[in-house]
Amino acid sequence: MDMKVKSDHAEYLLDLDQGLVGRELFVSEEIYRREQEQVFARAWLLVGHESLVPAKGDYFVSRMGEESVLLTRDNRDKIHVFLNSCPHRGMKVCRYDEGNTRVLECPYHGWGFTLDGKLAAVPHQEAYFDRLNRDRWGLYEVAQMKNYKGSIWATWDPEAPSFEDYLGEEGLVHLDTVLDARDGSEGGSEVLPGIQKCIIPSNWKFGAENFVGDAYHGYSHKSVDMVGIGPSGKGRRDEEELITERNIFRCWNLPMGHGGVASLQKDDYPYSPVYRDTPEVDDWFRKCYEERQKRLGQKARLIGGVGTIFPNMSFHATQPRSLFVWHPHGPNHMEYWRFYLVDKEAPAAVKDVLRHYYMRYSGPAGMTEQDDMENWNYATAASRGVIARRRPYNYQLGLGKGTRVEGMPGKISEHLMTEDNQRNLYRVWDRFMQGSSWSKIMR
Repeated sequence: MDMKVKSDHAEYLLDLDQGLVGRELFVSEEIYRREQEQVFARAWLLVGHESLVPAKGDYFVSRMGEESVLLTRDNRDKIHVFLNSCPHRGMKVCRYDEGNTRVLECPYHGWGFTLDGKLAAVPHQEAYFDRLNRDRWGLYEVAQMKNYKGSIWATWDPEAPSFEDYLGEEGLVHLDTVLDARDGSEGGSEVLPGIQKCIIPSNWKFGAENFVGDAYHGYSHKSVDMVGIGPSGKGRRDEEELITERNIFRCWNLPMGHGGVASLQKDDYPYSPVYRDTPEVDDWFRKCYEERQKRLGQKARLIGGVGTIFPNMSFHATQPRSLFVWHPHGPNHMEYWRFYLVDKEAPAAVKDVLRHYYMRYSGPAGMTEQDDMENWNYATAASRGVIARRRPYNYQLGLGKGTRVEGMPGKISEHLMTEDNQRNLYRVWDRFMQGSSWSKIMR
């Protein structure tokens, strides 16, 4: 049942049948604390990518909710995810963002841990008089971890469904559009060095709901479209997206709160040049496109767009191809991380062109993300006032309209402009917040 709370601060907290979402969801300290316990301590969360720890002894410091975690590759080539906190006094075992080491040593009292989390060294061991059980005091490991086509996911909840069940077959199909190689072969992606990170004065849910299906905030990016920052450095950024006679655009969502915007190619159109100023790069993409059509057949019609995997991972499957995480930092702040992907086997010239395009297009110093950050910043600030908190937000666009389209997995909106995806995200969020069983959450 949806939460409906009437108080001096909010007429409605959540009434999805009427398409109303209270502003308390974005500013309340109490709601935020419950989220850490009910959502982030249970859901599957993106930790990183295997290409961030390519060699034995490599580590990468990431986050799960508010928790700092360690992604490691041990001496047996196995990947682990640990809480980045020494079990002795809680100090961060690793303070650097990434690196390679034989032993993870806590800088406070010198406890040392192997890359598979075992307690390996304790100063003044004799002073424990044989009472210290090393097997018990290793690094705390996540309950479940999944390497899915190179992306690393984890959950703290041992009762959580498998990652495959959490996304469902249809969710995996959409996630594949960003993780699979451009020629349609499975996996094969890697992260370009350098993770973009910044702290935004915004609630994390604004980022998640923006990518779950907001297809109509192009107003924010008008200046970018006028300037034109296409992959070749000229033309509109959305030039291919404007070929409406070629593709069918729809919003999709799934029972677990995942959703996004994707397109279906109407017919077998030939490759359309995008990288006109770099023939070598354009030739590579042309060959990938042709190989994709041969390999996937009718399945090649599904062209990935943007999406969100509940609760806080989003993706952009085409350009700029990337994974996002909206890390919570209190109700009024989030830490935005963006991992840019390329095909591991792509020529150096392709990776270099994409790297420059990604920097021009996105990130805190790019052109589009600044627009989004401004929106989320002001929306969060506008939710904190006494009067503002009495008035709910309107999520009524496309209310009660949904269908299915052959070839596109998930529940599909009858019109591209809808807020059904956002309502679906908050419906699942509500089930988590109520402490529902997994069977009820996944119904």
